Amino acid sequence: MKRHFNVTGFIVGLVTLLSSCGGDKEEACVFIPQVIEKVSVDYLQLSDSVVQLETKEEVIAFLGRYPIIRDNFLRRSMYPSDAEFVEDLYKRFTNNYMDTLRADVRRVFGDEQNLKQQFEEAFSNLKYYYPDFVPPKIITLVTGLDNDMLMSDSLIVVSLDYFIGPGAKYRPNMYEYLLRQYTKDNIVPSVMLLYGMNRFNYSNPEDQTTLADMVAFGKSYYFAKHMLPCVPDSIFIWYTAEEIRGAKSNHDLIWYRFIEDQVLYSTSHMTKQKFLSERPVTIEVGEKCPGRIGQWVGWEIVKSYMKAHPETTLPQLMEMLDADKLFKESKYKPERKPA
Repeated sequence: MKRHFNVTGFIVGLVTLLSSCGGDKEEACVFIPQVIEKVSVDYLQLSDSVVQLETKEEVIAFLGRYPIIRDNFLRRSMYPSDAEFVEDLYKRFTNNYMDTLRADVRRVFGDEQNLKQQFEEAFSNLKYYYPDFVPPKIITLVTGLDNDMLMSDSLIVVSLDYFIGPGAKYRPNMYEYLLRQYTKDNIVPSVMLLYGMNRFNYSNPEDQTTLADMVAFGKSYYFAKHMLPCVPDSIFIWYTAEEIRGAKSNHDLIWYRFIEDQVLYSTSHMTKQKFLSERPVTIEVGEKCPGRIGQWVGWEIVKSYMKAHPETTLPQLMEMLDADKLFKESKYKPERKPA
């Protein structure tokens, strides 16, 4: 049933309110599992090995030692021949800017022990929920901003030069609102989010509604947050803390826009682009409303469902196929938060 609102002066108020941020702080830690089995990851650092390559023969030998990096991460198939592939990598790896990237990586990541420990924390929590989970091998390296990350069931490759952050001399060539996801704090949360989206998240492929996509995203964020229970929400969803506060304090107004525009049960590609896809702002809601706001609303719906159904385990949530049922049983009803 469609809800009805008194819209007199509402749109002006919506834009005005979404330009401000509320006083809500980001949520504290969620449930922290009592992990019995601490996971130790196989962690290999290759940044120095790449920077120290000095000849084409050494490049060829390196590629031979790590064929999955050669074929899947450095994208051998994009080159017409092995000779051109090696020539391109040789010129890149021996360029002086690689030394700058390596220095920046060393400055930001140090000996990488903190990164390794965060992977181990996340994988230990994952194994708590999924005892049969086998942690993948982790490889880190510097590639000259060629690629950011590769994931498979058995291997994760991370190009650390992508994640140096705002202080880097060289950064990926993309819009500023996209660059915010490429910092050291985002690496492990992004990996957990991808696990939540792909490996452990079940959905009904026949349900093409925007709501189904919102709930799928929401389950992914909920999953990732429980792998790293004390990481702020803003890190997972790539918002600023101010954007999170603004969304929370204007939650009811955002929801009004979804209802008024009949977003939930729309199967329109354009609707999904507006409310779920990467954009600097969701202008349909307000000039300060961040992009992908439908993903955030989906997360809030899932939180509401789990609050209403505390008996539901995380694996049970991830296996739920009926997005509409989850939504209706969530008792989701945004209310205005005090400033």
